[in-house]
Amino acid sequence: MTEFNAPHDVELGAEELSRRLGAACLARGVRVTTAESCTGGGVASAITAIAGSSVYFETGYVTYANIAKQRLLGVSSDTLDIHGAVSEETVREMVAGACRDSGAELGVAISGVAGPGGGSPDKPVGTVWFAWGNEHRQRVRCHHLSGDRQGVRDLAVTVALTGLIESLLERDPDGQFASAENPAP
Repeated sequence: MTEFNAPHDVELGAEELSRRLGAACLARGVRVTTAESCTGGGVASAITAIAGSSVYFETGYVTYANIAKQRLLGVSSDTLDIHGAVSEETVREMVAGACRDSGAELGVAISGVAGPGGGSPDKPVGTVWFAWGNEHRQRVRCHHLSGDRQGVRDLAVTVALTGLIESLLERDPDGQFASAENPAP
């Protein structure tokens, strides 16, 4: 698990990160999608706050309940039963399903415990899993974010946007996202 301690990108804020994401998407001809749980659509909201974002963003999924993750994104009930909603395996399946359904070349999935309740010794409040990638390849990361419920959600939006930008900038010559070094199992 990685501590997320306000790096430079957090100081930029969601609006500036969304502008940079838009410029990167336009320059590379890439469409993005979101599959969100604990952020409740915050990433999609930040992206669509930028005028013209419909060129590179057309679909986002808010799948707060496990049944929605299964129905809309194809997350398996076995994955949820064995690993839980807040897990590497679940966010991998979420981003794969979002890209498969939307046709986007790149997506981000977020699932976590924003608080104030819901945490456990294994997954305390502030635990948030992220996956960036597509149907075939994903890069995953777990962060422990500090703050109250809204603070955790806001930081998660920033981490998600930063990861999308990083993924676009690391795209290899064959059009694959080089940062998505961990193929789906």
